[in-house]
Amino acid sequence: MKVWGKILGVVFGTMFGGPFGALLGLFIGHQFDKSLSQDFSNQGGFSKFFMDKNSFTNQAVFFHAVFSVYGHIAKASGQVTSEEIQAASQLMDRMGLNGEMRQEAQRAFSEGKSNDFPLQETLAEFKRSSFGQRDILQLFLEVQLQAAFADGELHPKEKEILFVVAKSLGFSVNDIKRLLQQLEAQMHYHQQQGRSGHQTTGPNLKDSYDILGVTDNDDDKSVKKAWRKLMSQHHPDKLVAKGLPKEMLKIANQKAQDIQAAYEIVKQHRKMK
Repeated sequence: MKVWGKILGVVFGTMFGGPFGALLGLFIGHQFDKSLSQDFSNQGGFSKFFMDKNSFTNQAVFFHAVFSVYGHIAKASGQVTSEEIQAASQLMDRMGLNGEMRQEAQRAFSEGKSNDFPLQETLAEFKRSSFGQRDILQLFLEVQLQAAFADGELHPKEKEILFVVAKSLGFSVNDIKRLLQQLEAQMHYHQQQGRSGHQTTGPNLKDSYDILGVTDNDDDKSVKKAWRKLMSQHHPDKLVAKGLPKEMLKIANQKAQDIQAAYEIVKQHRKMK
């Protein structure tokens, strides 16, 4: 708890205004301490939801970056569509954000839509708060890719920002192309589930290969290696241990389930053991 503002306010207030000055100084000092206790530059209002000193900054920065960058990508095409707003709302639902925390997510989303949004600074702070953990950074990037595809197409301006985001976080052009391919396959899989109205046995064979990031020309050993790597990257327990907020667990779980379903389809087709 910050108190130096109050102490100095009382001291200087007493020196120059006696008892009345002390009271005025106390009030001014309190406001100063209060302003210092919240850093809205990179954390937004999320900082008040994390009281654990070990997670205070990192968790707040994570949430603020997720939704502000999400809003920035949504606005890239010139106008935020109803589909993009719905996708942002669905992300909040999946993360279980309610009440004040949901309001802060909405504020961060709106902040990202402003013309002077500091994208590079936000990404740099997010990368520092994640200690450069590649798996955490990749999950963040995957969420932003979903934002870009929310209205069913990838606008050139959205693609341009995505490449800026990827490069800022340490990903190559080939990395983002691979992630785009995987995301498109996952979206196609879930669209098929939605149209059928029930849980399918898994993605089709082509989508399964794309989700795993391999082709039908790769040997069984390469397929298994790709599956193990992806499962390790998206394993919820490992991600939490690396600092992933618990609210992101549903997203990590869904990714892991899709990867496993794709592997089962490919394994069955190849008659792999």
